[in-house]
Amino acid sequence: MNTTTSTQADFTQQAKRPNILFITTDQQRADCIGYENSLLRTPHLDALARAGTHFSNCITPSIVCQPARASILTGSLPLTHGVWDNGVDLDPAVGQQGMAAKLAASGYATAFIGKAHFSSKITFAPTGTPECRKSAPDYPDDWFGPYMGFDHVELAALGKFHRNRLPQDAPTIHRFEHWLLSHPNALELWKSSSTEGSGAAQTWDSGLPAEWHSSAWVADQTLALLHSRKDEAKPFFAWASFPDPHHPFDCPAPWNSMYDPADMALPAHRTLDLDKRPWWHRAALEGSPQIADPELAKFRSEGFKVPPQTDQQLAEMTANYYGMISHVDHHIGRILKGLKQAGLSDNTLIIFASDHGDMLGDHGLYLKGPMFYEGVLRVPLIVAGPGIPVDQTIDTPVSTIDLAATFLQSAGLTCDSEQSRSLHPVMHRMETRECAWSEWQVHPARLGVALELRAVRTARYSYTLELGSGSGELYDLQEDPQQLVNRFDDEDWGDVRKQMQDLLMARPGPVRVALTEPVGIA
Repeated sequence: MNTTTSTQADFTQQAKRPNILFITTDQQRADCIGYENSLLRTPHLDALARAGTHFSNCITPSIVCQPARASILTGSLPLTHGVWDNGVDLDPAVGQQGMAAKLAASGYATAFIGKAHFSSKITFAPTGTPECRKSAPDYPDDWFGPYMGFDHVELAALGKFHRNRLPQDAPTIHRFEHWLLSHPNALELWKSSSTEGSGAAQTWDSGLPAEWHSSAWVADQTLALLHSRKDEAKPFFAWASFPDPHHPFDCPAPWNSMYDPADMALPAHRTLDLDKRPWWHRAALEGSPQIADPELAKFRSEGFKVPPQTDQQLAEMTANYYGMISHVDHHIGRILKGLKQAGLSDNTLIIFASDHGDMLGDHGLYLKGPMFYEGVLRVPLIVAGPGIPVDQTIDTPVSTIDLAATFLQSAGLTCDSEQSRSLHPVMHRMETRECAWSEWQVHPARLGVALELRAVRTARYSYTLELGSGSGELYDLQEDPQQLVNRFDDEDWGDVRKQMQDLLMARPGPVRVALTEPVGIA
């Protein structure tokens, strides 16, 4: 699906292999960043975009956390690497074939700080992974890796809490949570609200001091890492993973007052219209998680579904979400300043992305899926650093699975995944691409219904198919950017549907037939 004007070249002819600093957020929409949204203040990310290249059509390989994150690490789609839903762990043997392990084997110092979510944290039984809450206490207190190819690891295993499921303690190796709970009354302050609000779902102005927040912690630990590398000759690959702006929407001061709900531009179409949508939309919203454990079933049902919100509630949720993004941007600015102060910025490739988006009221929906609308499917992606064209926007469809090949090529290595393709030729205008794929095999434990969802996105069209029933969605993003009119069953759109179906079925790489059962819920 490539159109190339040149054979793939090495775009990293440098005296030294570059450091690679990869910064991610969790659940950030592509249109929730300053250069796409004039209401949002993200000066540091905007400056990074001007200093490099940003992609306006970057598609997540899955619209849910664990599959999307495993895809970034491995450079493979979910049904190839095997993490097909939340609660399904990435096989360590597969993780050890990912980009971090390959960079480490080639001489890079590899480090991970923040939310990994390559394995499940809330599980039915101990699984043996460091992320698992029931297994982490078995690890020695001085454990800092290795894990999934990273030599040095500092986990924010949860990263986010839920008011109805608060931890009483935290294993030492869950570094952020253990550190946070060492502060007196931390969780009481976190769940307290400084304003009354209108009752927006999972939304409040948290009383947690900003310096105790996970965003501050990820930045602090990343800065310490950068400082330790300033005199090292060995190149590094560091992944700094912020848990925000994932729900609950719990922005601390002063960022929780940065945006006035009255100023928020709400989606033009923000009411449910399930009669106009495929059957699985209603089934997912009205179903109940099929989980034997009643406590976990209640937690999933309450924590991962949002009832209809009033305009005032949606405005408050949006303002809080924006504040969380600006808060993260502040700490990204600290990291970039620290990189420069350490004398590392001239030879460091800097990449910013998110794992997936958030519906944020589009179509009357919230959080994520299983609807592959643009709000959750499209994510921000910025690449800056030595050899990267500056102040450039790329419109061709790409995927975050392409980052594995991009990082490896930057280090002078090759990527053996047929699904991950380096972005260097795209950034240098030597290659365009026709489409990007996304997929989610939804387990009944999530929403009470099993779904086989596959999606493909071109620059103009978005196409989703539920394989089990053959029903689907087709939207013309050029003429219908709000995705109001589903053309899937429109006879006049038969040619476009066939084109998109052919692209969907042209998905490269193997598909696993035997899928591992979930070991938890998240």
